[in-house]
Amino acid sequence: MQSTMLLGTRKGFIAYEFQQGQWKAINLSFEGVPVSIAYADPRNGTWWACLDHGHWGVKMHRSKDRGQTWEEVAAPAYPEGAEVKDGMKATTRYIWSMAHGGKQFPSKIWAGTDPGGLFVSEDEGNSFQLVESLWNHPTRKEGWFGGGRDLPGIHSIVVDPRDENHIHIGISCAGVFETVDGGKSWAIRNKGLRAEFLPDPSTEVGHDPHILVAAPGDPDSLWQQNHCGIFRSTDGAKNWEDIGQANGPAYFGFAIAVAEDNPLQAWVAPARSDETRTAIKGALCICRTDDGGKTWKELRNGLPQENCFDIVYRHALVSAGNAVAFGTTTGNLFFSADKGENWQVINNYLPMIYSVQFAD
Repeated sequence: MQSTMLLGTRKGFIAYEFQQGQWKAINLSFEGVPVSIAYADPRNGTWWACLDHGHWGVKMHRSKDRGQTWEEVAAPAYPEGAEVKDGMKATTRYIWSMAHGGKQFPSKIWAGTDPGGLFVSEDEGNSFQLVESLWNHPTRKEGWFGGGRDLPGIHSIVVDPRDENHIHIGISCAGVFETVDGGKSWAIRNKGLRAEFLPDPSTEVGHDPHILVAAPGDPDSLWQQNHCGIFRSTDGAKNWEDIGQANGPAYFGFAIAVAEDNPLQAWVAPARSDETRTAIKGALCICRTDDGGKTWKELRNGLPQENCFDIVYRHALVSAGNAVAFGTTTGNLFFSADKGENWQVINNYLPMIYSVQFAD
């Protein structure tokens, strides 16, 4: 059973702890400030908070004592002369993802940003450098564009635990890119995806994976909740298969989570179309597949089934063991101890929830 959960919300960083049979809020930090990502590094227990101060820019803070004290570190910054497009200066507008570099590289941390830059730290986050090889990829200036945000953004960083120089990233809008040499070179991995919003749906670059995750038990099994369906790869993203429901709820959405103990089991949080972005028919639903996407089961027990407008953002659905948790755009936090069969409310009336992570 997981004992700690971290939330990044529209109004701060919130930590919950499982105490005496129930989840209790134990920490509120950065009250009133949007926290785009609340992240815990499993290697050393450090907590990270990525702040979006809007006009005043982004900030990064870390805590080595479970949120009792915080230290500000230099946020990822684009080098002088970097341009999003010709004549448009690149500045860090949003920190959208974080990932640790693995046990092989204990001091390495990755960060994904809007407007599309991947950053790496080799010193435990004291400083970050732009990964120039990806920034200078020949497709970036003309082939990448914003998906939901004005400019491209890297929202997913998936490090292969078998070889931590092997990384997949998800970019909206560009698609999936892969490196096998620690970021020195990159390959496009969008074969089998559809970009129905473009003149050529099978274009090489320009896809919109809302989130990309790997099965912990089989890193070659990659899943994505895409703008145009749900896709799965069994060969390390070389080929993608559409596994969404043509006439069911498991199709459009933002979040996906894969079971630790079964690479064929995953959860998605369906939403009604890009145009409305609300719960389908006013009822909140999580869908689970136990067979790699061949079939999907609707999990509704304990979730609101009328007058509901909640959807789940891309980083706000997580699983660990039998535990599954998610937070919604209207500030509701739900938890299941039995893989989604039954849900309980941990908290209502929270701010909009951007991210949820089990910390331990």
